[in-house]
Amino acid sequence: MSKNILIIGATGSIGSKLRKTLLEKTDYKLTLFSTRANRLRINSDREVAISGDVNNKSDLMKVVQNQDAVFAALSGNLGTMAKNIVNVMEQSTTKRLIFISSMGIYNEIPSSVGGGNLNENSMLRPYREAADVIEASNLDYTIIRPGWFDEGSDDYEVTEKGQPFGGHDVSRQAICNLVLKLIQENDYGIRKSLGINRPQ
Repeated sequence: MSKNILIIGATGSIGSKLRKTLLEKTDYKLTLFSTRANRLRINSDREVAISGDVNNKSDLMKVVQNQDAVFAALSGNLGTMAKNIVNVMEQSTTKRLIFISSMGIYNEIPSSVGGGNLNENSMLRPYREAADVIEASNLDYTIIRPGWFDEGSDDYEVTEKGQPFGGHDVSRQAICNLVLKLIQENDYGIRKSLGINRPQ
C-alpha cells in the first residue's frame, strides 16, 4: 500500500540516503523538506520539494498534514526543533514520527565499545533534550540512536532503551533499512528508543 512520507532534513546525508532508498524500494510518495529543498532535482510523479525552516511552525504546518509518517534527521538546536515538530504533529492527524538522535544519550555505551556517553560528552545534550521532548509526547514515535555513520557493511543490530549499546559504527544505508522497516511494519518500534550499530 502506498504511503505519504515527509523527510525533514531531506538534503542531509541520512535524509538523502533515505530518499534514494524509498524511491528504489517502495512506491511511496515523498515530501522533501529542507532549507535547500529548492535545489533538489525531483521525480515529479512521486516527489514534492518544499523549502522551509523547521524552526518556523507555519512552514511545518504546510508539510505535516496528510502524511503517513514523518522522518527527521537534523543538526543544531535539536531540543527546540523537536518541540516544534511535536507541537505541530500533535495538532495534526499525523502521529508517526521517526527521529534520528545519537548513541550515548542514556549513558548506554559500555567502555568495551569505547565510551562516548552524555556524562562525558556535552555535545550529546541537544540529542538528549530532543529525545526527552519526543518521549513526553503522545505521538507514535521511534527514536533512532545510531553509532557513527559510515559507508561500510550494512549489517546491523538493534538495542532497546535500557540495553547496552552493541558497537561504535553503522552505515547510513543500515539506518535507512531500519527506517524502511519502521515505515512498512505499522506496529514495529512504536514508542521505543532504538539503538542501531554494526555487530562487532
